Amino acid sequence: QVQMGVLKTPLFFFFFFFFYLRFVFHTSMESPTKLAIVQKVIGRTGSRGQVTQVRVKFLDDQNRLIMRNVKGPVREGDILALMETEREARRLR
Repeated sequence: QVQMGVLKTPLFFFFFFFFYLRFVFHTSMESPTKLAIVQKVIGRTGSRGQVTQVRVKFLDDQNRLIMRNVKGPVREGDILALMETEREARRLR
């Protein structure tokens, strides 16, 4: 008598796919990306200067300005897609 492993049952694949879709849609609805435009480049930070600190203004809320750390090339006028918008970067010293 040949036994099928748990990973080969159709029921396992159904539940795996169901929970995967639930995770994807839950996280996308919970925290949608917000677009922000770079107003000012403050300076470089990080142990080797690999991070740029910038001040951004949200496109949907024009009154809100926050500071963020950006890894990679960035300049004034660039539009960033921010996954998380509640935290603000600490000021450079």
